[in-house]
Amino acid sequence: MTDIGVLGTGSYVPERIVTNDDITALVPDATAEWIVRRTGISTRHWAAPDQATSDLAARAATRALESAGLVPGGVDYLIVSTSTGDHPQPPTSCLVQTLIAAPGAACFDVNVVCAGFVYGVELARSLVTANPGTHALVIGADVYSRILDFTDRRTSVLLGDGAGAVVIGEVADSPGIVATDLSSYGHAADLIKVVAGGSRVPSSSRTVAEGQHFFTMQGRGVRDFVMEGVPTLVQELVTGAGLTLADVDCFVPHQANGVLLRELVTKCSLQDAHTALVVDRYGNLGSASVPVALDDAARHGHLARGDLVLLSAFGGGMSVGNCLLRWSR
Repeated sequence: MTDIGVLGTGSYVPERIVTNDDITALVPDATAEWIVRRTGISTRHWAAPDQATSDLAARAATRALESAGLVPGGVDYLIVSTSTGDHPQPPTSCLVQTLIAAPGAACFDVNVVCAGFVYGVELARSLVTANPGTHALVIGADVYSRILDFTDRRTSVLLGDGAGAVVIGEVADSPGIVATDLSSYGHAADLIKVVAGGSRVPSSSRTVAEGQHFFTMQGRGVRDFVMEGVPTLVQELVTGAGLTLADVDCFVPHQANGVLLRELVTKCSLQDAHTALVVDRYGNLGSASVPVALDDAARHGHLARGDLVLLSAFGGGMSVGNCLLRWSR
Protein backbone atom coordinates (compact mmCIF):
# COMPACT_ATOMS: atom_id res chain seq x y z
CA MET A 1 0.00 0.00 0.00
CA THR A 2 1.12 3.55 -0.70
CA ASP A 3 2.09 5.56 2.37
CA ILE A 4 0.13 8.75 3.01
CA GLY A 5 1.51 11.69 4.97
CA VAL A 6 1.91 15.44 5.34
CA LEU A 7 3.44 17.16 2.31
CA GLY A 8 3.27 20.74 3.57
CA THR A 9 2.00 22.96 6.37
CA GLY A 10 0.80 26.54 6.67
CA SER A 11 -0.86 28.86 9.16
CA TYR A 12 -2.24 32.34 9.56
CA VAL A 13 -3.30 34.50 12.50
CA PRO A 14 -4.87 37.95 12.10
CA GLU A 15 -2.77 41.07 12.56
CA ARG A 16 -4.64 42.43 15.57
CA ILE A 17 -2.89 41.43 18.81
CA VAL A 18 -5.08 41.47 21.93
CA THR A 19 -3.12 41.66 25.18
CA ASN A 20 -4.32 40.65 28.62
CA ASP A 21 -4.64 44.33 29.48
CA ASP A 22 -6.94 44.72 26.47
CA ILE A 23 -9.01 41.78 27.70
CA THR A 24 -9.35 43.15 31.24
CA ALA A 25 -10.92 46.28 29.80
CA LEU A 26 -13.69 44.02 28.46
CA VAL A 27 -13.84 41.59 31.38
CA PRO A 28 -14.01 43.73 34.53
CA ASP A 29 -13.45 40.93 37.07
CA ALA A 30 -10.24 39.62 35.41
CA THR A 31 -6.68 40.87 35.85
CA ALA A 32 -3.69 40.34 33.59
CA GLU A 33 -1.91 38.43 36.36
CA TRP A 34 -4.92 36.17 36.92
CA ILE A 35 -5.17 35.35 33.21
CA VAL A 36 -1.51 34.32 32.95
CA ARG A 37 -1.64 32.31 36.17
CA ARG A 38 -4.80 30.42 35.21
CA THR A 39 -4.22 29.99 31.47
CA GLY A 40 -0.59 30.70 30.55
CA ILE A 41 -1.88 33.08 27.85
CA SER A 42 -0.28 36.49 27.33
CA THR A 43 -1.75 37.51 23.97
CA ARG A 44 -4.18 36.31 21.34
CA HIS A 45 -5.04 37.50 17.82
CA TRP A 46 -8.51 38.57 16.72
CA ALA A 47 -9.88 38.89 13.21
CA ALA A 48 -10.50 42.30 11.66
CA PRO A 49 -14.15 43.35 11.19
CA ASP A 50 -14.01 42.43 7.49
CA GLN A 51 -12.42 39.00 8.08
CA ALA A 52 -14.41 35.78 8.39
CA THR A 53 -13.32 32.18 8.92
CA SER A 54 -12.94 31.55 5.18
CA ASP A 55 -10.51 34.47 4.85
CA LEU A 56 -8.22 33.09 7.55
CA ALA A 57 -8.53 29.57 6.15
CA ALA A 58 -7.58 30.70 2.65
CA ARG A 59 -4.42 32.41 3.93
CA ALA A 60 -3.30 29.27 5.76
CA ALA A 61 -4.22 27.08 2.80
CA THR A 62 -2.12 29.15 0.40
CA ARG A 63 0.91 28.84 2.67
CA ALA A 64 0.44 25.07 3.02
CA LEU A 65 0.21 24.66 -0.75
CA GLU A 66 3.39 26.70 -1.21
CA SER A 67 5.13 24.54 1.40
CA ALA A 68 4.05 21.39 -0.45
CA GLY A 69 4.93 22.75 -3.87
CA LEU A 70 1.35 22.15 -5.05
CA VAL A 71 -0.76 24.54 -7.11
CA PRO A 72 -4.41 25.08 -6.02
CA GLY A 73 -5.60 23.25 -9.12
CA GLY A 74 -3.90 20.12 -7.79
CA VAL A 75 -6.24 19.90 -4.78
CA ASP A 76 -8.73 17.05 -5.14
CA TYR A 77 -10.35 17.29 -1.69
CA LEU A 78 -10.77 20.44 0.40
CA ILE A 79 -11.80 19.80 4.02
CA VAL A 80 -12.43 22.62 6.49
CA SER A 81 -12.78 21.89 10.20
CA THR A 82 -14.63 24.73 11.92
CA SER A 83 -17.42 25.41 14.38
CA THR A 84 -17.54 29.12 13.47
CA GLY A 85 -18.22 28.94 9.74
CA ASP A 86 -18.96 32.05 7.70
CA HIS A 87 -22.64 31.06 7.45
CA PRO A 88 -24.90 28.15 8.48
CA GLN A 89 -24.71 27.32 4.77
CA PRO A 90 -23.09 27.08 2.25
CA PRO A 91 -20.08 25.13 3.53
CA THR A 92 -17.15 27.36 4.43
CA SER A 93 -14.94 24.99 2.42
CA CYS A 94 -16.73 26.04 -0.78
CA LEU A 95 -15.96 29.68 0.00
CA VAL A 96 -12.30 28.80 0.58
CA GLN A 97 -12.25 26.95 -2.74
CA THR A 98 -13.21 30.17 -4.53
CA LEU A 99 -10.73 32.29 -2.57
CA ILE A 100 -7.75 30.06 -3.41
CA ALA A 101 -8.96 29.17 -6.94
CA ALA A 102 -9.09 25.38 -6.55
CA PRO A 103 -11.77 24.50 -9.12
CA GLY A 104 -13.03 20.96 -9.14
CA ALA A 105 -11.97 20.08 -5.60
CA ALA A 106 -14.61 18.20 -3.62
CA CYS A 107 -15.39 20.45 -0.64
CA PHE A 108 -16.96 19.72 2.72
CA ASP A 109 -16.90 20.98 6.31
CA VAL A 110 -16.28 19.01 9.50
CA ASN A 111 -17.66 20.20 12.83
CA VAL A 112 -16.08 18.27 15.70
CA VAL A 113 -15.20 21.55 17.43
CA CYS A 114 -11.55 21.56 18.60
CA ALA A 115 -10.96 17.90 17.68
CA GLY A 116 -12.07 18.36 14.09
CA PHE A 117 -8.71 18.88 12.43
CA VAL A 118 -7.46 15.40 13.32
CA TYR A 119 -10.78 13.97 12.11
CA GLY A 120 -10.20 15.83 8.85
CA VAL A 121 -6.70 14.41 8.51
CA GLU A 122 -8.03 10.85 8.89
CA LEU A 123 -10.76 11.51 6.33
CA ALA A 124 -8.12 12.89 3.96
CA ARG A 125 -5.89 9.85 4.48
CA SER A 126 -8.77 7.54 3.66
CA LEU A 127 -9.71 9.48 0.51
CA VAL A 128 -6.15 9.65 -0.81
CA THR A 129 -5.55 5.98 -0.03
CA ALA A 130 -8.66 5.03 -1.98
CA ASN A 131 -7.75 7.33 -4.88
CA PRO A 132 -3.98 7.09 -5.54
CA GLY A 133 -2.26 10.17 -6.86
CA THR A 134 -4.76 12.61 -5.34
CA HIS A 135 -4.15 15.39 -2.81
CA ALA A 136 -6.24 16.66 0.09
CA LEU A 137 -6.06 20.07 1.72
CA VAL A 138 -7.15 19.94 5.36
CA ILE A 139 -7.75 23.24 7.16
CA GLY A 140 -8.63 23.99 10.77
CA ALA A 141 -10.00 27.52 11.19
CA ASP A 142 -12.06 29.39 13.75
CA VAL A 143 -13.08 32.95 14.61
CA TYR A 144 -14.19 32.64 18.23
CA SER A 145 -13.85 36.34 19.01
CA ARG A 146 -17.33 36.84 17.48
CA ILE A 147 -19.11 34.56 19.97
CA LEU A 148 -17.47 35.42 23.30
CA ASP A 149 -19.45 36.39 26.39
CA PHE A 150 -17.30 38.94 28.20
CA THR A 151 -19.34 38.56 31.37
CA ASP A 152 -17.85 35.05 31.66
CA ARG A 153 -14.18 35.47 32.48
CA ARG A 154 -13.55 31.70 32.53
CA THR A 155 -13.97 31.37 28.77
CA SER A 156 -13.70 34.83 27.23
CA VAL A 157 -10.02 35.23 28.17
CA LEU A 158 -9.02 31.97 26.47
CA LEU A 159 -9.91 32.21 22.82
CA GLY A 160 -8.26 33.64 19.74
CA ASP A 161 -8.74 33.49 15.97
CA GLY A 162 -6.59 31.70 13.42
CA ALA A 163 -6.20 29.00 10.81
CA GLY A 164 -3.78 26.18 10.07
CA ALA A 165 -3.57 23.79 7.13
CA VAL A 166 -1.80 20.71 5.83
CA VAL A 167 -1.56 19.06 2.43
CA ILE A 168 -2.05 15.29 2.58
CA GLY A 169 -0.71 13.05 -0.16
CA GLU A 170 1.54 10.13 -1.03
CA VAL A 171 4.98 10.12 0.60
CA ALA A 172 7.90 8.03 -0.59
CA ASP A 173 10.46 8.43 2.16
CA SER A 174 8.57 7.54 5.36
CA PRO A 175 5.54 5.62 6.60
CA GLY A 176 3.67 8.92 6.84
CA ILE A 177 0.54 8.52 8.96
CA VAL A 178 1.23 5.53 11.19
CA ALA A 179 -2.02 5.24 13.18
CA THR A 180 -5.09 7.27 14.08
CA ASP A 181 -7.76 6.91 16.74
CA LEU A 182 -11.03 8.86 16.77
CA SER A 183 -13.61 8.64 19.55
CA SER A 184 -16.63 10.60 20.78
CA TYR A 185 -18.53 10.72 24.07
CA GLY A 186 -21.94 12.28 23.49
CA HIS A 187 -23.03 11.88 27.10
CA ALA A 188 -20.74 14.85 27.86
CA ALA A 189 -22.00 17.03 25.00
CA ASP A 190 -23.26 19.75 27.36
CA LEU A 191 -19.73 20.62 28.52
CA ILE A 192 -19.06 22.80 25.45
CA LYS A 193 -21.83 24.34 23.37
CA VAL A 194 -23.53 27.25 21.65
CA VAL A 195 -27.22 26.88 22.50
CA ALA A 196 -29.02 28.86 19.78
CA GLY A 197 -28.84 29.12 16.01
CA GLY A 198 -29.79 25.56 15.06
CA SER A 199 -33.02 23.63 14.55
CA ARG A 200 -33.44 22.94 18.29
CA VAL A 201 -33.33 26.61 19.30
CA PRO A 202 -33.74 28.76 16.16
CA SER A 203 -32.34 32.27 16.11
CA SER A 204 -34.70 34.97 17.29
CA SER A 205 -34.61 38.37 18.92
CA ARG A 206 -35.13 36.56 22.24
CA THR A 207 -32.14 34.20 21.81
CA VAL A 208 -29.95 37.16 20.91
CA ALA A 209 -31.15 39.19 23.88
CA GLU A 210 -30.55 36.25 26.22
CA GLY A 211 -27.01 35.65 24.95
CA GLN A 212 -27.75 32.15 23.72
CA HIS A 213 -25.44 32.54 20.70
CA PHE A 214 -22.34 32.85 22.87
CA PHE A 215 -19.80 30.08 23.32
CA THR A 216 -20.13 28.35 26.72
CA MET A 217 -17.86 25.87 28.44
CA GLN A 218 -17.82 24.11 31.80
CA GLY A 219 -14.10 24.44 32.47
CA ARG A 220 -13.83 22.01 35.37
CA GLY A 221 -15.78 19.33 33.56
CA VAL A 222 -13.66 19.75 30.42
CA ARG A 223 -10.45 19.51 32.44
CA ASP A 224 -11.64 16.32 34.14
CA PHE A 225 -12.65 14.82 30.79
CA VAL A 226 -9.24 15.55 29.27
CA MET A 227 -7.18 14.35 32.21
CA GLU A 228 -9.19 11.19 32.74
CA GLY A 229 -9.55 10.18 29.10
CA VAL A 230 -6.83 11.54 26.84
CA PRO A 231 -3.75 9.92 28.47
CA THR A 232 -5.30 6.45 28.21
CA LEU A 233 -6.26 7.00 24.57
CA VAL A 234 -2.74 8.23 23.76
CA GLN A 235 -1.18 5.21 25.44
CA GLU A 236 -3.47 2.81 23.59
CA LEU A 237 -2.71 4.41 20.21
CA VAL A 238 1.06 4.33 20.71
CA THR A 239 1.08 0.79 22.09
CA GLY A 240 -1.22 -0.43 19.34
CA ALA A 241 1.25 0.89 16.77
CA GLY A 242 4.00 -1.20 18.35
CA LEU A 243 5.74 1.85 19.79
CA THR A 244 6.35 3.40 23.20
CA LEU A 245 5.79 6.90 24.56
CA ALA A 246 9.58 7.28 24.67
CA ASP A 247 9.57 6.98 20.85
CA VAL A 248 7.54 10.18 20.45
CA ASP A 249 9.78 13.07 19.33
CA CYS A 250 7.18 15.85 19.11
CA PHE A 251 3.82 16.22 20.87
CA VAL A 252 1.35 18.59 19.20
CA PRO A 253 -1.71 18.99 21.47
CA HIS A 254 -4.81 21.14 21.16
CA GLN A 255 -3.85 24.49 22.68
CA ALA A 256 -6.70 24.55 25.17
CA ASN A 257 -4.99 26.17 28.15
CA GLY A 258 -1.30 26.46 28.97
CA VAL A 259 -1.70 25.27 32.55
CA LEU A 260 -3.79 22.27 31.49
CA LEU A 261 -1.21 21.34 28.83
CA ARG A 262 1.63 21.26 31.35
CA GLU A 263 -0.40 18.80 33.41
CA LEU A 264 -1.33 16.77 30.34
CA VAL A 265 2.29 16.35 29.22
CA THR A 266 3.13 14.86 32.60
CA LYS A 267 -0.01 12.71 32.75
CA CYS A 268 0.81 11.33 29.28
CA SER A 269 4.49 10.68 30.26
CA LEU A 270 5.67 12.82 27.33
CA GLN A 271 8.14 15.02 29.20
CA ASP A 272 11.03 13.87 26.97
CA ALA A 273 9.27 14.87 23.76
CA HIS A 274 9.27 18.41 22.38
CA THR A 275 5.83 19.88 23.05
CA ALA A 276 4.68 22.32 20.37
CA LEU A 277 3.17 25.29 22.21
CA VAL A 278 1.66 28.47 20.79
CA VAL A 279 -1.05 28.99 23.40
CA ASP A 280 0.92 31.72 25.18
CA ARG A 281 0.95 33.85 22.00
CA TYR A 282 -2.30 32.87 20.28
CA GLY A 283 -4.60 31.48 22.97
CA ASN A 284 -7.04 28.68 22.26
CA LEU A 285 -7.60 28.62 18.49
CA GLY A 286 -10.29 25.96 18.39
CA SER A 287 -9.91 23.72 15.33
CA ALA A 288 -6.86 25.72 14.26
CA SER A 289 -4.85 24.91 17.40
CA VAL A 290 -3.19 21.68 16.24
CA PRO A 291 -2.33 22.72 12.66
CA VAL A 292 -1.03 26.14 13.77
CA ALA A 293 1.16 24.51 16.44
CA LEU A 294 2.37 21.90 13.92
CA ASP A 295 3.28 24.55 11.37
CA ASP A 296 5.04 26.61 14.05
CA ALA A 297 7.11 23.58 15.08
CA ALA A 298 8.01 22.82 11.47
CA ARG A 299 9.03 26.38 10.62
CA HIS A 300 11.13 26.75 13.77
CA GLY A 301 13.16 23.61 13.14
CA HIS A 302 11.63 21.41 15.84
CA LEU A 303 10.81 18.61 13.39
CA ALA A 304 13.34 16.47 11.53
CA ARG A 305 12.79 13.88 8.84
CA GLY A 306 11.76 10.61 10.44
CA ASP A 307 10.58 12.14 13.73
CA LEU A 308 7.56 10.51 15.33
CA VAL A 309 4.90 13.18 15.80
CA LEU A 310 1.81 12.80 17.98
CA LEU A 311 -1.17 15.03 17.22
CA SER A 312 -3.77 15.12 20.00
CA ALA A 313 -6.98 17.12 19.72
CA PHE A 314 -9.95 17.18 22.06
CA GLY A 315 -13.07 19.29 22.25
CA GLY A 316 -16.82 19.66 22.12
CA GLY A 317 -18.99 16.67 21.58
CA MET A 318 -17.03 15.55 23.56
CA SER A 319 -14.59 14.12 21.03
CA VAL A 320 -10.92 13.13 20.86
CA GLY A 321 -8.65 12.61 17.88
CA ASN A 322 -5.10 11.27 18.16
CA CYS A 323 -2.77 10.70 15.22
CA LEU A 324 0.78 9.30 14.98
CA LEU A 325 2.85 10.19 11.93
CA ARG A 326 6.44 10.02 10.75
CA TRP A 327 7.61 13.43 9.62
CA SER A 328 8.54 13.27 5.94
CA ARG A 329 9.38 16.91 5.21
